[in-house]
Amino acid sequence: MTEQGREPTALFGVAEVTGRSMYPRLRHGDQLLVHYGAELRAGDVAVLRHPLQQDLLIVKRLVERRDGGWWVLGDNHGDEVVDSRAFGAVPDELMLARVRARYRPMLPGRRRTPVYVASWALSAVRLVLADRSVSRRLRAR
Repeated sequence: MTEQGREPTALFGVAEVTGRSMYPRLRHGDQLLVHYGAELRAGDVAVLRHPLQQDLLIVKRLVERRDGGWWVLGDNHGDEVVDSRAFGAVPDELMLARVRARYRPMLPGRRRTPVYVASWALSAVRLVLADRSVSRRLRAR
């Protein structure tokens, strides 16, 4: 994940997804509208610093509060484990922003026909909503 042009006092920013850990909700190359300093709750998707490599930003779903911070998981359970199963709870000071929306860029090399542009415009921007059932599913396993 890369962060683009965040000012220290900015309320919103843009980040880019790299990798497949949040597929199918988020895809490699998606642009994210992130809200810095937003209240975080279980089920939200958030941008955070990797606890073991703090210069690396990652995007994960917040599952629940535990001693020591947030338990976070990727939505793509078939992807390699780069979440709390590998590094434990994430301290609050490493939580950066809540993801509010995703934007999928136009496919490179596609002709920009009116039909393609209209279809892209209807599907390119989506809110990233919280999944409030995620904490209950974790306890049910």
